[in-house]
Amino acid sequence: MCTRKIIQIIESKSAMNLNMPPTAGPTLQDTKAQQNAQLRQVAKDLEASFLAEMLKGAGFGKARESMGGGAGEEHFGSFMVDAHAKSLVQRGGIGLAETIFEALKEKQNEHLKTE
Repeated sequence: MCTRKIIQIIESKSAMNLNMPPTAGPTLQDTKAQQNAQLRQVAKDLEASFLAEMLKGAGFGKARESMGGGAGEEHFGSFMVDAHAKSLVQRGGIGLAETIFEALKEKQNEHLKTE
């Protein structure tokens, strides 16, 4: 292929790229979906924290008197309680996360209206 032909192809490709509209950034729907996902995650984290405290209050994760796991069980019991609480939330929890999510979303919408 001759050099002139190559230059014509490159110029035609460049001209085609100039005529294309610039790629748009994230749309409003994408941004809103990301915000909702973040709010939902915060709500789930809060429900998990609440459930962990309730499980601790019920004595879940405490070392047993007979045949206990020793000092390690006592120290790492809180990790087990947190893991159980997160697992409960992943399986649907007690419905607290959805209530918190709706309240946070409503509060966010009110904040956006006042701006």
